[in-house]
Amino acid sequence: MPSTLRSFFLNGPSGRLEALLDPGLPHAPCAAVLAHPHPLGGGSMHNKVVYHAARVFRSLGWPTLRFNFRGVGLSEGTHHGQAESDDLEAAFTWMDHHTSLPLLAAGFSFGAAITLAVAPAHPSVFACLALGLPLHSPNQQYTYPQLAHWSLPMLLVSGSQDAFATPDELAAATQPAHPAARLQIIPDADHFFTGYLPQMQAAILGWLTELPIAPTETPTAP
Repeated sequence: MPSTLRSFFLNGPSGRLEALLDPGLPHAPCAAVLAHPHPLGGGSMHNKVVYHAARVFRSLGWPTLRFNFRGVGLSEGTHHGQAESDDLEAAFTWMDHHTSLPLLAAGFSFGAAITLAVAPAHPSVFACLALGLPLHSPNQQYTYPQLAHWSLPMLLVSGSQDAFATPDELAAATQPAHPAARLQIIPDADHFFTGYLPQMQAAILGWLTELPIAPTETPTAP
């Protein structure tokens, strides 16, 4: 499909948030919102993992929103670490108003952690995608108590060489969310899926086609 990306600002709790919208195709069954990795590590909506995930949704014709958390790029405000949850909620609300479609909530790394914190309580979110979900970093430990009560369909995709969570650690941390959550490990891939982005895309696409809200368009190459 020809590029129809729209660059704009949406209203966030700490000011304007820089955003990119792919409007998708008419009569799409659902839409997607993607959250980017940690701002202090250079994360933004242009991150390669976020970009390649967006290409999968684009191949299905889904409206797709990427945005920069507070203090990133042209987004107003300053990095907080937890209040970014409110930024994601603002992005969900914007998509609700502009598409009225069920939402797939997706995030990579820090964005995945924020997604897991916000998505279960948002009424239009029907499923979650967590890429490179972190459990630990040099400066922070991540816990997900909400997984004990998880009910949304969710796919977690991680590399076997991810520095922020081993496969065994992820399996133990996400076990309470089964059977709703599926964990898929890509052999030899690191946290950023370096050299394995097509495998990551294939994992996402395979799972999406199994969801209760199935794509109405025949997928094109992402």
